[in-house]
Amino acid sequence: MFQRMSHDSGVADMPPSTVGHCLNGMAHFSHWMVQCSLPAQLLDDGWVDEFMQHHLPRCDCPGEAMRTPKSVHAALTALLEVLRECGVITELPKPTGPIVDELRNYDTSMRDARGLAEGTRRSYLRIIGRLLLFKFADRPVILCELEPEDVRRFIASQMEKLDSISNATTIAATLRAYLRYRATCGDAVQPLLAAIGSTAHWSLASLPRALKADEVDRLMSSFTATPNSQRRGYAIVRLALDLGLRSIEISRLQVADIDWRMGTVTLKRTKSHQQDVLPLPVETGQALEAYIRHERPQTSSGAVFVRHQAPHDKPLGVDGIRAVVRDAFVRAGIPHGRSHSLRHTLACRIVNQGGSIKEVADVLRHRSLDTSLIYAKLDHGALAGVALAWPGSAQ
Repeated sequence: MFQRMSHDSGVADMPPSTVGHCLNGMAHFSHWMVQCSLPAQLLDDGWVDEFMQHHLPRCDCPGEAMRTPKSVHAALTALLEVLRECGVITELPKPTGPIVDELRNYDTSMRDARGLAEGTRRSYLRIIGRLLLFKFADRPVILCELEPEDVRRFIASQMEKLDSISNATTIAATLRAYLRYRATCGDAVQPLLAAIGSTAHWSLASLPRALKADEVDRLMSSFTATPNSQRRGYAIVRLALDLGLRSIEISRLQVADIDWRMGTVTLKRTKSHQQDVLPLPVETGQALEAYIRHERPQTSSGAVFVRHQAPHDKPLGVDGIRAVVRDAFVRAGIPHGRSHSLRHTLACRIVNQGGSIKEVADVLRHRSLDTSLIYAKLDHGALAGVALAWPGSAQ
């Protein structure tokens, strides 16, 4: 179908390599659709956003699946155009009039009062826009007319499209956030909040996916096998593995944030909107120095990590940081790794060397100890002390 419609949609004018990238991105998306039991007839821009924001950053699909967000988004945009031209999917109604005004006001509140990122706000607005169209299409938005049964029916309609725990959790969190905003506007929302059920999802049920010692050795050794940007990649992985930095924190790191005399790194604009000063380990500092002195291009950018391809004046973005780590995992032959695995590895190392959960929370800069409690499940020494003998085995 893609090849049949490509001429009319302009894809035929693309070079073969670009068409190949589009097909790769579509194949990755198709694999995800099968996993979610998502029929093609229900596809729209919202499910593309769901794939981009919730699956792609955590993707562990096998094979050479395309994971570069910009390329994947371009491929899926072309796919939606083809499906619309073939009549497989139809355009959803767009919010107009009072609904647009309501969404604009809510967006302003999320940005100014809560400091939410643009991608998060866009995801929230997409779901709330559907809710308002569901109840207030072509008429004023009067929240007191929204009944608990309306909320339940809306959630049911969304779950028919994608019946998954992550989708249910996202919808519930989005609706609660919007209703709390309306509460600040003076609306009585308690009956509506009561209509939003909690997803059957147990916290701390899974295990953090950390690297073993031999996998860490293979990962660090993999940078000698690549002739391109090996110092940059090595420094990036050291920051994540030694300091537990997130990809976005590495991307935002500035040369001026490093105090070489004091041996510290200052993190600004962190996830918790705080400024953190971290000690800079010697090995990590040496990796950064080697990159800055011998490999970093001449640039006017203040970012530590910059593009090695034009334009050099732009910092290496979050997607670029993740791609560097992902490529290193591939070279090391580690199929299950992603950038966040390095934070897990650091936390597990602290716990298994006798550190407390409080120390893990401090190093990873968690605002709540509850976030760090999952690492208690990997404290082998403490678990051995409370383990019971297997029934019927020798005492």
